[in-house]
Amino acid sequence: MTARVVALLGAESTGKTTLAQELAGVLRGRGVAVAVVAEYLREFCDANGRTPTPAEQHQIAAEQAARIEAAAAAHAFVIADTTPVMTAVYSDFVFGDRALYASALAWQRRQVALTLVTGLDLPWRADGLQRDGPQVRVPVDALLRDALAGAGIGHATIYGSGAARTAAALAALAPLLGGLESTGDARSAVDGAPFTRWRARCAECLQPDCEHLARLLPELPRTP
Repeated sequence: MTARVVALLGAESTGKTTLAQELAGVLRGRGVAVAVVAEYLREFCDANGRTPTPAEQHQIAAEQAARIEAAAAAHAFVIADTTPVMTAVYSDFVFGDRALYASALAWQRRQVALTLVTGLDLPWRADGLQRDGPQVRVPVDALLRDALAGAGIGHATIYGSGAARTAAALAALAPLLGGLESTGDARSAVDGAPFTRWRARCAECLQPDCEHLARLLPELPRTP
């Protein structure tokens, strides 16, 4: 099975995990066989009571990649709550080690259909050992964007909070859904009406065509 993999990348406390779960819930309601691959770093920190050493970063990246690939072998659609690219970024930021970039970016180009970068418009919240503090978000975001640009990997940046953030992400990934959605009586999370085609709705007024939503939806990169 060839899955369509969407990667959620971004600095800490930018809502990647929440967004992954929200997207999966909406897509499953529309009949899409979707898997969410959680961040392995969190599992590692919880199990070991510490963050990884420089020597362990390669294993963290490899395990994240392996889990995404396993999910892609069994599901039509995969949402990856981070990829080896973020491990490479943090290896650079924390340890000054850029050795993981080449393999991580090559993997991203090969395995990922769409890269979504979560914006810095959400407030920072403490959450586990892997959080370093609000002061790291801007430099990490800059390293991530530079890495993607340098590798020629296009991305959409997702802004907004709550339903608006989910709507923006759904709009970005909508082109990947061709042939995956059920034609049955899937129900809209907004009004309970049967879906014929997904439409983003503004979180402020619940209208699909308004100036609020237009400001939130990202402009997708064009591929040659």
